[in-house]
Amino acid sequence: MKWTWFHKLASPPHFYRLAGRLTPWFGWSALIVISAALYGGLVLAPPDYQQGDGFRIVYVHAPAAWMSLFTYVVMAVAAAVGLIWRIKLAHAVAASCAPIGASFTLIALVSGSLWGVPMWGTWWVWDARLTSELILLFLYLGYMALRSSIDDVQRADRAGAILAIVGVINVPIIHYSVEWWNSLHQTSTVMRGDGPAMPASMLTPLLMMFVGFKLYFGAVLLTRVRGEVLRRERNAAWIGEVLQK
Repeated sequence: MKWTWFHKLASPPHFYRLAGRLTPWFGWSALIVISAALYGGLVLAPPDYQQGDGFRIVYVHAPAAWMSLFTYVVMAVAAAVGLIWRIKLAHAVAASCAPIGASFTLIALVSGSLWGVPMWGTWWVWDARLTSELILLFLYLGYMALRSSIDDVQRADRAGAILAIVGVINVPIIHYSVEWWNSLHQTSTVMRGDGPAMPASMLTPLLMMFVGFKLYFGAVLLTRVRGEVLRRERNAAWIGEVLQK
């Protein structure tokens, strides 16, 4: 009985209806939180004593970079669940995560480059953190390319799942790269053993932006999974019943 909720959630019709109800809550919450975080970070937060107003790009860069890792972990876990327990919905979640994660990764790389020009004097350096984040983008693109190159959905699910699971090794490399190697990239200013290195006036909007990006991810993921479920279940009888309501 204790696993009944899990099997019910894995049912495409049940998930489709549940996702439809939850998506607006995630979407509107994301809009409110991100708007408040932008106002706090771009207007209320004081300039940094070293970087001036240039530090404000952190309110987009850091949450996007964190979400690029988080999304990949979600994708890899969903792919593993689909591969091990053969749950079709899990593969749909993994497939839906890839373009979202690639977008977060691209935003992190572009915003980091924009910050690097005034701070480092260059758009790009082959730094451990930057290089491993670029590899993450290639993993996302490779996953999507691999899936699209295989016509059979089940074979595409299995091949994509293997790539996603193997590629997850890059996540801790990105996270710990600034500690394992000499790096131009600054170390963490939030997740530190001795506490955050930012004052509350700067830290609060950043944490709010983390929450806002997470809510945005939830809204977009639910929307994409619903579309993926429709594509996969297009011949199922329940699709007609749902669309008629």
